[in-house]
Amino acid sequence: MPEQTDALRRLDAAPGPGTDAAAWVTEHRAEIRALVAHHGGLLVRGLDLDGPEHAASVVRGVIGEGMAEREGFAPRDEFGPGLYSSSHWPADQPMCMHHELSYAAEAPRLMAFACVTPPSAGGVTAVADARAVLRDLPDGLVERFERHGWVLTRHYNPFVGIGWEDAFGAKNPDEVERYCADHGIEVRWDAEGGLRTRQTRPAVVADPESGERCWFNQIAFLNEWTMAPEVREFLTAEFGPDGLPFNTFYGDGSPLDSATVDLINAAYEKHTVREPWQRGDLMVIDNVRMAHSREPYRGDREIVVGLGEPFRP
Repeated sequence: MPEQTDALRRLDAAPGPGTDAAAWVTEHRAEIRALVAHHGGLLVRGLDLDGPEHAASVVRGVIGEGMAEREGFAPRDEFGPGLYSSSHWPADQPMCMHHELSYAAEAPRLMAFACVTPPSAGGVTAVADARAVLRDLPDGLVERFERHGWVLTRHYNPFVGIGWEDAFGAKNPDEVERYCADHGIEVRWDAEGGLRTRQTRPAVVADPESGERCWFNQIAFLNEWTMAPEVREFLTAEFGPDGLPFNTFYGDGSPLDSATVDLINAAYEKHTVREPWQRGDLMVIDNVRMAHSREPYRGDREIVVGLGEPFRP
């Protein structure tokens, strides 16, 4: 990868033998964060990461106090406040471009990823500049989403994805209902005890520092048309068209068609930057300016993720 792209800057650490990676990152924290603020993303290469706990301490050195994930879509292992494994998502299924927790009332401004074990093939955490994506989308589409926002519906059930207890860190329905009331989420319980939620969020937000408009959402990733056809058909047959584990809509409730979802994904692809993971890599991104994805992979893959600097879009 070149030393610098429009979306990702690379810094070769090479801290030297015997240098603790966590100490090195803490020492260079101001430089790292300044480069992320300027470029939107930074890849630090050459750190010696001795297992996930050590990687978690390195990530903590960058993000500071972490924020807890709520409303997640897939299980994670936890290494401390705001420190997690990457999502336990099927290795053969992509996680398309998205901004972390952009459907939540509070999202992380800063994210860090530390590679303990790179996969034998694939598994790239790619990034895309949200400002460039926004510029390439049709004006009429952007205007519609800016005017109405976007809707996310979810169906928490015992058979697919994460349960509501883990997603909300709750032990009973009353806790879930209080959380949802505080965070602008509509709640409905079905006869089988499954939870259905609906929330409307902004699709375009201003960068908190520069004020630049950024395409900030998970409209395409969480839409039914991004699912593999056989998966969508199975889930629709099992739970009905209104019972998919997740789906997205225009803010006025109108459905998206496959051509629109493909158009959004094509805009992401045009601006995607990929760099295969190497052991000891540390990638830090501005979660507002940069969307990220996880591509299918083979072999073991161990990435520690940190969520920091919560803000309200």
